Parts: sequence; C-alpha cells; structure tokens
Amino acid sequence: MKRSQINSIIREMEELIRQNGFHLPPFCNWTPNDWKSKGHEYDEIRDNMLGWDITDFGLGDFDKIGFGLITIRNGNRNNDKYKKVYAEKLLFLRDNMMAPMHFHWFKSEDIINRGGGTLLIKVYNDDGKGGLSDSDVLINSDGRSYYVKAGSMVKLLPGESITIWPHQYHEFHVEEGSGSVLIGEVSQCNDDNIDNRFYEDIGRFPKIEEDEEPYRLLCNEYPVAVD
Repeated sequence: MKRSQINSIIREMEELIRQNGFHLPPFCNWTPNDWKSKGHEYDEIRDNMLGWDITDFGLGDFDKIGFGLITIRNGNRNNDKYKKVYAEKLLFLRDNMMAPMHFHWFKSEDIINRGGGTLLIKVYNDDGKGGLSDSDVLINSDGRSYYVKAGSMVKLLPGESITIWPHQYHEFHVEEGSGSVLIGEVSQCNDDNIDNRFYEDIGRFPKIEEDEEPYRLLCNEYPVAVD
C-alpha cells in the first residue's frame, strides 16, 4: 500500500468515528513527531501494539478487501508485565467492502456494529483440518442463541453484536448501499502475529510504499523509547 493511501484511510476513519460520537484515547491522535519524545512510560502501547493498523491483506485492492483498525486496549499473553485479559478494537469497512475468512486459535470476541451501515458476518465452523465444515453454526447474539446453516450471513444493524468463538470462521461484509460501518471488537487478549488462521493464504500487515510522510504511525512502526 502507498503511505498516501494509508493516511487517507486513517483520516476517513477518524471522520466516521467523529460522526458516531466515539472518542479515542490520546495516543491515537499522536503525530510521528509526538512519538519522538515518548519514553518508557508508554511501553504498554509499543509492547501490545496499541494504535492504528491499516491492511489490504497483501492483496493490493483496499477498495474491495481490507480493514482499518485501531487497538484501543490490550493485554499480552506472552508478557506477565501486562495483566489485562481483554482487548478492545475499532474497525472500519466501507460500503460494499469485505475482510477475508479467518478464525482465531485462542481468543473469543464480540463483534459489534457501533454505527453507520449494515454489517454482514458470514460464518462457518472449522472442520478440524482448517477447512470449512458444512455443519450448522451456533450464533450467540445479544442474549439470543440459535443455529444457522454453514455459510449464512448474519446481519448486524447499529447496536447489534455477535460472539465469535475460537475455530469459528467469520468473514466481514457491508451491505451494499448501507454506508460505511464503524465496528467494535471486545475480546480476550489480541495477538495478530500468531492468532489469525486465514482460510486462504494471504498476508496480514502490508508492505508500504513511502510516497509521503506518515500522518499517524502504525502499531508496528513506533520508535524505540527515549531513555
């Protein structure tokens, strides 16, 4: 992805967040220059990859397949220094975009439509070999439990949510014509380096072509702490 495209997506997501009355923690608004003066008191942000994360999954077509994300809070299963057992994210999809089919090995998560358009979640069970099972899928949604056929789309209007369990495949879509969606995720600790199992062989973090200066640093770009 080009840095100019990443910068534009971040600004677009910031505007959607403002429109829906959500307020970000201060570090999400820091510039690259702000980061130069941040010492070890902010190691939790660095070590747990808090902040901005824009990806096209290495496919080079963000207008169709991608995600804008912000990790707002997170623990760390691999570092006893951080005691949180939960994480929270905001995610962004434009109208008629999607994000690829995947499951998580470890974490359970609630996916929440925080505002905007209509979110669609396509669901399958893992067949135990990394494939898609044809068995019915348990849906837990806002206090209701029921089953749907494999490959069904679960529709989430603003305020509605679905619980996604480990080994439960899920794919994100936005209903065409409904508008961009601001998505919340509340989960166990998040580790995007090891906990994503994509159905197809795709990337997670994009290679970046530096055609302009960064507007915000991404969560894997922070400088070493100032002593």
